[in-house]
Amino acid sequence: MGEKGARLTGTATEVAEALVDDLAGLGDVTSKKMFGGVGLFEDGVMFLIVDSTGGVFLRADDDTAAKFAELGSSKHARMPYYSVPGRVLADPAELHKWATEALDVARAAKN
Repeated sequence: MGEKGARLTGTATEVAEALVDDLAGLGDVTSKKMFGGVGLFEDGVMFLIVDSTGGVFLRADDDTAAKFAELGSSKHARMPYYSVPGRVLADPAELHKWATEALDVARAAKN
């Protein structure tokens, strides 16, 4: 999820733990350490990643990618995920809205 060979950091773990709490309203949100970062899942569907540096990225499709980019996000180097701007992370209602869209995209991609 981070650079090749990146190792999970305390920062990434702390960010992921906080996001699990912040996004509990989406359902049974859980986290799993993977590839030097952490994936957040709801009912087995990964919709958010935290990279080894603590950067937060949400799953996107063509429609949400364009919207996220227009609002200041940048694409993850290797995956269909877009960064979450700091102002969104600081606003629980806005974060919940963005995460809901990402979860919908992730569910659709899994089906």
